[in-house]
Amino acid sequence: MHQDSAGINAHWKPGVAPVAVIMISLNEGHNMDAVLQNLSGWAQEVFLVDSCSKDDTVDIALRYGVHVVQKRFQGFGDQWNFALRELPIRSPWTMKLDPDERLSDELKANLLAAIKRNDADGFSLIRRLWFMGKPLQVCNSILRLWRTGSCHFTDILVNEHPIVKGRIVAVPGEMAHYDSPDLDHWLEKQNHYTTAEAITAYKNSPLADEPRLFGTAFQRRMWLKKNFQHFPLRFFLIFLHAWLWSGAWKAGWTGYAWAHLRSYLMRLREYKVREMEITGHVPQKRYYGSGEPDARVKLYD
Repeated sequence: MHQDSAGINAHWKPGVAPVAVIMISLNEGHNMDAVLQNLSGWAQEVFLVDSCSKDDTVDIALRYGVHVVQKRFQGFGDQWNFALRELPIRSPWTMKLDPDERLSDELKANLLAAIKRNDADGFSLIRRLWFMGKPLQVCNSILRLWRTGSCHFTDILVNEHPIVKGRIVAVPGEMAHYDSPDLDHWLEKQNHYTTAEAITAYKNSPLADEPRLFGTAFQRRMWLKKNFQHFPLRFFLIFLHAWLWSGAWKAGWTGYAWAHLRSYLMRLREYKVREMEITGHVPQKRYYGSGEPDARVKLYD
C-alpha cells in the first residue's frame, strides 16, 4: 500500500498474468503514465527501482500503486541484481521491462498462454525500435521473462545481460521500444551510454558475455565490440549494417538518420577511449540540469 502525491492510499490492482514486472528508472516521468497503463490489467505486480529521479517519475508510479524503492546507480548489472535479490516478489514469473517499452495485446496474450503451458523456464520476444515517432524495421530477439528466482544479470556497468538456466522459448508478438521522446533526449542518453562503454573498454572490463567469433550470436556481437577498432572502414560498415542489413532504409529519411547516428556513436565511443588513453583518467560523474536550491544561499527567481 502506498500513498500518492494527494495523500490517497493507492495499490496496484493485480492483473490476469502471474507476472511481476520490474523496471529501473532515472527521470522517466515522460514514460511512466503510458507504461503503467500498458501493464494495467495484465501484470500481477509492478516494481520500480528508481535512481533518485529529479522529475515526477516516483509521483506517477506511486499514484498507480507501484512498489517503489530507490537506490543510487552504480551500474546496470548491479541495479538489476539488486532488484532481483531485494524486492519482495511473490509472483511465480518475473519480467524485465524498461519504461520506454510497451507490450502489444498479441504479445500479452501469447505470454500468458505460454506461461499456462508450463513447459519452459524463460521466454524471449521480439522488440521493435521506434525512432522519431516512426517504427523501424529494426528488431531483435531478447530474453525478458523467467521463473522467479532463476535469473541473475551479468554484473557489468552497461549492456547487462540476463542469465537464465533451463529451456528458453520464443513467444510471438512484438514489444515496441520508444527509444526517446526527441533527439535532444536521445543524444543525452547516448552520451552517458558511450561513456560507460568507453570506460569498460579502457579498463578492459568483462563484457556481457565471452567474446567469441564462432560462438552464439550474442558472443559474436561481443567479439565485434571488443575488436571493432581494428576493422578498416568500420564506421562506414556500421552505417551500411544499420541502414541496409537492419532494414532501416524502409523508414525513409528517419531510418537514414538513425543509421548515421549509430555510426556516430561508435566513433564517439572510440574517441572517448582514446581520450582516456591520452589523459590517463576516466571521466568523473557529472550532474546535469538543476537540482533543489541550497538553503545556505540566497535564491533569485
